[in-house]
Amino acid sequence: MISLRGKDILDLEFFSPGEIGLVLDYAKEMKNIIHRDIKKLPTLRGKSIVTLFYEPSTRTRSSFELAGKYLSADVINITAGTSSIVKGESLRDTLLTMEAMGVDAIVMRHKAEGSAAYAAKTVSPVIINAGDGAHAHPSQALLDLFTIREVKGRLEGLKVAILGDILHSRVARSDIWGMRQMGIEVHVAGPKTLLPRYLLEEPGIHVHSRVEEAIEEADVINVLRIQLERQKAGLFPSPREYARIFGINQERLKLAKDDVLILHPGPMNRGLEIAPDVAYGDHSSIQEQVQNGVAVRMALLTLTLTGGKPE
Repeated sequence: MISLRGKDILDLEFFSPGEIGLVLDYAKEMKNIIHRDIKKLPTLRGKSIVTLFYEPSTRTRSSFELAGKYLSADVINITAGTSSIVKGESLRDTLLTMEAMGVDAIVMRHKAEGSAAYAAKTVSPVIINAGDGAHAHPSQALLDLFTIREVKGRLEGLKVAILGDILHSRVARSDIWGMRQMGIEVHVAGPKTLLPRYLLEEPGIHVHSRVEEAIEEADVINVLRIQLERQKAGLFPSPREYARIFGINQERLKLAKDDVLILHPGPMNRGLEIAPDVAYGDHSSIQEQVQNGVAVRMALLTLTLTGGKPE
């Protein structure tokens, strides 16, 4: 029997299809809770969760906090700017402090790749990686998979195009790992300076320099946020040129399947990587992704802290 109880959620690279499927199935049950008038389960009563964020976040942090509270857990938020971190406290000491207080899980975002894996080796609470540098963002990938399955009814055999800044995107890495595990055909496209070379050697990944090639007959298009801070390094054209060459608009959308699904991890640069009428059009499930994020994170907390079925 598959169980995630006590498992650290660091990335999807080593998740089995069965483990991914377990999370998605639980998330479906949890989404029903979000639609109730009273959004409360006693599942995690008596459990304590800390969200430890060294970088800004709106969707991920808020959804983990809501997920914990909907499950009756005690949730404490810690940010770098309002804690002893500003006094020079190390990550190790912060983690050991949380462990000494008896917390059951730490949801952590940090700018350094591998920070979540380090935390898992350092302390005993369950560690859930909410983003470690450009390395991984497993819960985002799981909510993307959940959204795709919810809309399309399946995962295996679909063609998904991931567009934009692949090089610096932890979402892209986790999506690729999870999608390949679930039998999805993955196509990536963007400026050559933002396409990591290792992708050319990875089985099951189709790399394109032209967006049109990637999205042709695609079932799903996942548009990544262009990190404008990278533009200063000259890694892609000006914002106007990027929108013209790589942006998703209604004209390019005609190349994909008629029922193509549009995703975006947020926050969006409307008019840059995605046109407003695409972002809010009939094909878009971008807002649904936000709600699905709460359901998926409820599932992760339930499965890692209790391993049991929701009540």
